[in-house]
Amino acid sequence: MGRSILALVILAATAAAAPARAVDGVRVVVSTADGSRRLAAEPELVIEITRDVAEPVVRIDTAVRGQSILGLGASFDHASCENLARLSPERRQEVVEMLFHPERGLGMNLMRVCIGTSDFTGVPYYTYDDMPEGKTDPELAAFSIAADREHVIPAIRAARDVNPDLVLFASPWSPPAWMKKPERLGGGAVEPRWYAAYANYLLAFLRAYEAEGLPIHALTLQNEPHMTHRGYPTTAWTAEAQRDFIRDHLGPLFEREGVKTLIWCWDHNWNEPEFPRTILSDPAAAKYVDGTAFHHYEGDVAAQGKLHDEFPGKHIYFTEGSTFGVSGAVTIVEILRNWSRSYNFWVFMLDEHRRPNRGPHHASATCLEVLDDGSVRTNFDYFMYGQFMRHLPRGAVRVASTVPQGGPANVAFMDPAGRIALVAVNPRRQPLRFHVVCGGRMITADLPPSGVATYLWPAAE
Repeated sequence: MGRSILALVILAATAAAAPARAVDGVRVVVSTADGSRRLAAEPELVIEITRDVAEPVVRIDTAVRGQSILGLGASFDHASCENLARLSPERRQEVVEMLFHPERGLGMNLMRVCIGTSDFTGVPYYTYDDMPEGKTDPELAAFSIAADREHVIPAIRAARDVNPDLVLFASPWSPPAWMKKPERLGGGAVEPRWYAAYANYLLAFLRAYEAEGLPIHALTLQNEPHMTHRGYPTTAWTAEAQRDFIRDHLGPLFEREGVKTLIWCWDHNWNEPEFPRTILSDPAAAKYVDGTAFHHYEGDVAAQGKLHDEFPGKHIYFTEGSTFGVSGAVTIVEILRNWSRSYNFWVFMLDEHRRPNRGPHHASATCLEVLDDGSVRTNFDYFMYGQFMRHLPRGAVRVASTVPQGGPANVAFMDPAGRIALVAVNPRRQPLRFHVVCGGRMITADLPPSGVATYLWPAAE
């Protein structure tokens, strides 16, 4: 996609995200899989007094509240940051604005940082304290984040320049190999004798990023602790080991040092809720844990809601998992309906050959792709993500909404000013007419086939 088309994308997003004003109608923004609508502002819908209408009817109840939004975004993985650096300065700025600008782009405001490299990188795998085989560094004398200054930190700073409200959380794929048995980045587990050193390693990372002007809001202790592979940085943790590490090492260290960074446990799939349950059931460990992070590669999203019901004082976050197409929008709806305060997809920009990717996992087309001629292609998922990210601001609170038979998948939020955003998804090949009732008022909506719409209600008088 050339510069002129990129500019049109930004202009479309700007129009769709025009500041709220006093209106008598409901604003509508639509994206469709066929590309005919891309965050397109549709004619406002007339608000009527509630009357008897045929189903399907989505009923919003603002008195029934759920979780608040922390943020929505993606990841500053090395692959995306390297591809961003490949672009011309002018195009790089356009892409940064498309992703992060609150008015001219998606407004992504919560991003994941990799502590060391993940599998998606073009550079050799590294941590911040790599040592020759057989050597150790318990005092972390060799600790350095210098490698992140090549691509990752410049990308974060560019995003912060256009969105100062950007919040960061971070996840390690592996500690330094010398802390593990066997001593390699791929696979293995942290030896308990190095737990204190590893806690200090994570603290050193937080302080190093803070010194760069990049404070880290939260930390997961291990990306996918039940995934091990010799071919890329991975580390196995049992639930009991992570519990003990939090309870006896990292939590007390943060407490002593006055660290405000939050701890999120687990950071893996829906199919093993017993892992976070083990940690949250131990009061001495749970007191240090703000919540649980989930991915979506195995299991059912209902696990989020069940864990929340069991531990209502602990938050739920969705920290990794790209979704694709209109069915992906349905997945995001379900993630948010099941108490997640966040949604972060994984890798925002590979090239058209799905590179760089040193790891073993297949990559799908990302929402933005760098083409061989240096231009950038914008795929449907960019606009699909925008239906949520453009309209669910930090601090918005989920309110109850029904999912009627034959109606759209949907989720509703109310912002601090009392405005309501309803995201509705029609995965069918036929258009869908439905009604929305909220507080004695109603609208009639027509959702195109394979379409995602956001309905923006003005605050009640």
